[in-house]
Formats: sequence, C-alpha cells, structure tokens
Amino acid sequence: MSSIEWTEQTWNPVTGCTKISAGCKHCYAETMARRLQAMGAAGYENGFAVSCHENRLSTPLRRKTPTMYFVNSMSDLFHSHVPFTFIDKVMQTICETPRHTYQILTKRPEMMAKYFSCRSVPNNTWLGVSVENKRHGVPRIDGLRQIDAKVRFLSVEPLLESIGEINLANIHWVIVGGESGKGARPMQAQWVADIKRQCRASGASFFFKQWGAYGKDGVRRNKKANGRIYRGRTWDEMPALNL
Repeated sequence: MSSIEWTEQTWNPVTGCTKISAGCKHCYAETMARRLQAMGAAGYENGFAVSCHENRLSTPLRRKTPTMYFVNSMSDLFHSHVPFTFIDKVMQTICETPRHTYQILTKRPEMMAKYFSCRSVPNNTWLGVSVENKRHGVPRIDGLRQIDAKVRFLSVEPLLESIGEINLANIHWVIVGGESGKGARPMQAQWVADIKRQCRASGASFFFKQWGAYGKDGVRRNKKANGRIYRGRTWDEMPALNL
C-alpha cells in the first residue's frame, strides 16, 4: 500500500526529475532518491537523474486485484528527458490492464498536451496538474482542461499562497495539502476554505490530504500531530467514476 492518502499503490517506471517551479523547492522525491541511492537500492544508481526503467513496465500486469496506481511518484512522466516512445510503453501497460486505474500528475502540461495531441487518453487514466501558487500553478489548469481525459484533477500541494478565484470548469477532483519536511512553508486555513468553497460551487470533489508541518493554528509540529482534520472531519471525496 502507498502512504499517499489518495491512491493505493505507486508505480515508478521513471525516476528522477528537475526543479521547475516553487513547489519543487523541498522535493520529497529528490530527498528519497538520494537516500535510496546511498542505500544501494536498485533503480536509484543515478540518484535523482531522470531514468527510464524498462524492467518496471510489467509490474501492474502481475497484479490481478483492481488497483489505483499513482504513476511516477518519484518523477514526472512528461519530463522532457522522457522519450515519447517510452511513454508509449507506459500507456501500453495501462491499456493492457483495464482493471486498474492510473493517476498521472505533472507540472508540465504543455508536454502532456503535446503527447496526447495525436493519441487518446486511456479510459482508465486520470490526468492531473500540480497547482502550488498563482504564478506557476494556476496557468497549468487551462493546459489540463484542453486534454480529453475521463477525469481531470488538481493537486494543490504544497499550497503556498492563496490562489484566488480559479476556473474549475471540467475539473473533477481537487486535492489540497500543506507542505511537510525540512524548510516547510505554512499553509493558511483560509486558503483551504476558499478552494473548498469553489469546489462546492463547481461540483468538483474535494480531498484534504494534510495540514503538513504547520497546523491550522499556524504552529509547527510533527505532521502526524497536525493530522488531516479540516472543519471537524476528514475530506476524502473522490471523483465520480460514472462521468
């Protein structure tokens, strides 16, 4: 099982990435990759350099139980260093396993749109973009909206500032969370409230992942102590699958 609250398993046919925006400053995947490299873990010989792993392409084929996979928790499938020919192989595995659902998140919607400009999105694939702030994150939403996917979602994590009023038309799911780890930047409760209100108005499902290193009171503590409670309950809404 994955420790990521909104998925069941992670599948990393690609590892490694490069920083592209403010949300990358304290990248958990980079820290983990360096640690795994130091431990001699297979697949992390190159540390956090972008690496494609042919031997991992068949992993979902061997799992018979229908599973929700987050694709590339340790990378970005649409990084410019990942050849479209390799992404084709990832999509082939996805198409061969309709029993599974695949969540693909990117900070590079322009590359994702380019890839799908002449290819169909598999029916069991959800496409999402990261939205950490107004400057880098919000413009990605329009790029995502141009792609014909069954489910489109936003990962508003780490939420670094108020992102104001956003257009959630044809966005089905919004995940919100604060930053954790060394150097974490605090998230304010009002920023979350503004997003939740807009989800309700648009009909998008709302998933509150975590407060992160700072609680709703603004006090820094262990993220587990801050928890996932927002306005008296956990919010684990998922997009409707009969869209």
